[in-house]
Amino acid sequence: MATMLVAWVLLSSLLLGITATPTKRTYDTHNYYVLRHNPFLTSGASLDDVVRALKVELVEQAGELQDHWIVKQLKDTRLTTRDVSDPVLSRFEAFKRQADSSLEIRSEETQLAQRIVSSVDYLSLQTLRQRTKRAPPPITPSASTSSKAVAARFGIEDPMFGKQWHLVNEEYPEHMMNVTGVWDMGLTGKGVISSLVDDGLDYESEDLSSNFDADNSYDFNDHEKLPTPKNYDDHHGTRCAGQIAAEKNNVCGVGIAYDSKVAGVRILSGPISDVDEAAALNYGFQNVSIYSCSWGPPDNGMSMEGPNYLIQKAVVNGINNGRGGKGSIFVFASGNGAAHGDQCNFDGYTNSIYSVTVSAVDYKGLHPYYSEPCAANMIVAYSSGSNHQIVTTDKGKNVCATTHGGTSAAAPNAVGVFALALEARPDLTWRDIQHLCVKTAEEINKDDPDWEKTASGRRYSYKYGFGVLDGYRYVKAAQTWKLVKPQAWLETKTIQLNNGTFGDDKVFKGGEFIPPNGIESKMTITKEMMEENNLEALEHINVRVWIQHASRGEVEVEIMSPNGIKSVLGGRRTADRDTSGYPGWMFMSVKHWGENPVGDWTIKVKDQNNAQSNGSFLGWNMILWGSTIDPTQAIKYEVPLVADVLPPVEVPHRPIIVLPPTTTTSTRQHPKPTANLPSDHAVATGENSKPAFSSAAETQPSPTTAPSPLISGTPDFGWFSDMSSLVTGQKWFFGALGAVSLFGIGVGVFFWRRRVAQKAAQYTALNNDNDVSMSALGTSISGGPRTTRELYDAFGEVSDDDDDETTALRQPLTRGADGIGFHSGFLDDDDPPTATPGHTRLYHDEPSNHEHETQMKARDASTPEEVISPTGSADGSWEHASRE
Repeated sequence: MATMLVAWVLLSSLLLGITATPTKRTYDTHNYYVLRHNPFLTSGASLDDVVRALKVELVEQAGELQDHWIVKQLKDTRLTTRDVSDPVLSRFEAFKRQADSSLEIRSEETQLAQRIVSSVDYLSLQTLRQRTKRAPPPITPSASTSSKAVAARFGIEDPMFGKQWHLVNEEYPEHMMNVTGVWDMGLTGKGVISSLVDDGLDYESEDLSSNFDADNSYDFNDHEKLPTPKNYDDHHGTRCAGQIAAEKNNVCGVGIAYDSKVAGVRILSGPISDVDEAAALNYGFQNVSIYSCSWGPPDNGMSMEGPNYLIQKAVVNGINNGRGGKGSIFVFASGNGAAHGDQCNFDGYTNSIYSVTVSAVDYKGLHPYYSEPCAANMIVAYSSGSNHQIVTTDKGKNVCATTHGGTSAAAPNAVGVFALALEARPDLTWRDIQHLCVKTAEEINKDDPDWEKTASGRRYSYKYGFGVLDGYRYVKAAQTWKLVKPQAWLETKTIQLNNGTFGDDKVFKGGEFIPPNGIESKMTITKEMMEENNLEALEHINVRVWIQHASRGEVEVEIMSPNGIKSVLGGRRTADRDTSGYPGWMFMSVKHWGENPVGDWTIKVKDQNNAQSNGSFLGWNMILWGSTIDPTQAIKYEVPLVADVLPPVEVPHRPIIVLPPTTTTSTRQHPKPTANLPSDHAVATGENSKPAFSSAAETQPSPTTAPSPLISGTPDFGWFSDMSSLVTGQKWFFGALGAVSLFGIGVGVFFWRRRVAQKAAQYTALNNDNDVSMSALGTSISGGPRTTRELYDAFGEVSDDDDDETTALRQPLTRGADGIGFHSGFLDDDDPPTATPGHTRLYHDEPSNHEHETQMKARDASTPEEVISPTGSADGSWEHASRE
């Protein structure tokens, strides 16, 4: 055992130095799990002991996450979709119960359970889910025009270069990525690798083949080495890659960093588990500098979803350890759901502090109506709108795309600029990249009312972030940039309103009712708190909230800083009628970047004052992120195992088991990225005259569903919580009492008559010399085991559960020359030497003469109320069970 433990430790150490090829998954035949094992506990169980105890098979380390292991178990085909209890999770739960038991403390079984439980603090069943690409729908391109004159002017032979207005915009020269000046400096992205986490990458394209990095590519959908785009619509990743690194040749156009390398990590072409998504976001993370992610949850104005624990863990692992400690750079498209009232603060990928969230502007610099606003937007980059789209590489040997757009195209344009900057300054950390965005972004449409002045003196917009990314300004600033200090953070205590709680049972309790004018709560940040947490300057803020509400989209959340700067964290979303509220949802804002955070922060929660749907505010907390006072005292952040319970727990008192939702299947299929991007995204004219959140409610579609029922803001007392209002009128009270009494009498008469009928139909006295087999007493006419439901169902209807259980226990029917053989199941003796000859009877549609005579004699010898079937078993027909 010790040898095996040493072997695994050595293997783990080896995996830290290289990017291992993941093992192919077989989700159709196996269940996969991830467990976190502590190998340093002297009294704990070894990984080998844990694997044996849980009866699973060890697969490999979970991506780049140390001490996290993938294990699997063959699926039990006998389990149905109704069986929500997973065998491995149940086994671990049993170990937990035994470890906590005060009985038999010294037994070997209890000691093993304690060792297992102390060594495994995380166990999760992996379910498949599919992310949504943020790409435009296919649109028939307009007739092409000659680009020879423009191409000759710049000395570029790529035939489509003249149509790449995001590189050279002749009509609106102030609105382009502005990178030609960077090329003049000799910076074209050499030595920088960007990974397209997407639906594959066509490495055989003549515009990408020389710049393709196979070593850091992988297909996590089909678990193959190369990210081949196999599906008909697998062109999204190839198009995004072309924006970054399309070669300077005679094919299509050029990329912003046309001498950089691109890797492909395929995850969007089918459902994917959390552990594979986590591994994808760390794949090649010592060599890859930037991860381009133009995808996320559905942009439909109704979803609120973020990365689960393993994915969060992988992102933080990339931040802490990627690029030799400088940190992986994650770039996410903000989302295409603004036309549906969606906002990027309801997407846990785009509102992460570790993401550079990129929204879109069109070739005129206008805000496209699909581009999502929120306080997490950092910058904008150019994409489709006002009758112009992005021209780039497409899937195929020599194929070009002229219909690319959406925020999907804005994010890769930013990735290209970051690649140019990293060639100039490869020592830039992930936070330097973000600081440069804030410092150099160009303010556009200065008269747009969405712009607001911040405490730092800069202006901020929910639509544009800090402004549009300018490649030349960005790289020039990067060349002389002083690296920022390491990161620090201040996590506040959690404020609970009126004893509000939200536990592992996922039930809201307590909280303050949200009145018509909203509810406010204050939190004070002191200078001493800043010093205690080694926090010098503010960058991001996180605000976590617990809000119960009957219609989530009616809730609005905003926070006011001590300097009077307001961040709208969540605006109204008319299409969102979800009743689950905000169970510890984390918002993020960059609007307070550079602000002094000392003083009172005030959160305000309000709704639409709808009598049919209200709610309660239960609690909130904050995390302030920024730079350290003393860099030598910097520590690295680790993702907590439990984050959404109220009040939060700093360290879980027992291992965490992530249970699958009981209402979902093993896979989840998200819509395609084109599902929610408007079909006219390319031709619709943008705007620069509307604030993001005052117009959101006006442009959202009206809901088609009925309003949710009224929910009280007071704690839930069950079915009788409104009894006090019922008894306020005597007529209501006595009327209800009379109705209940009549109903009780009727039910009593009904069951008395049914019992008399059953007694008459199903029982008989047996002579002392009559032998009845055990199988006959335990078997119904259907050949399966008799159930209580079969005997006592008043209406004679077989429930789905009973029918399924009977089917699962029943042996297949066999037809022979003499009839159909029925096997009663586990009560029969299957051992041939001990089985009674002729025990299993054969069924015939018509009774034999002998059976008929036996039946008649039995009926003559019986009283009218005591009848047995001719086969010797109690009659289980539904006709008798349903008599009145």
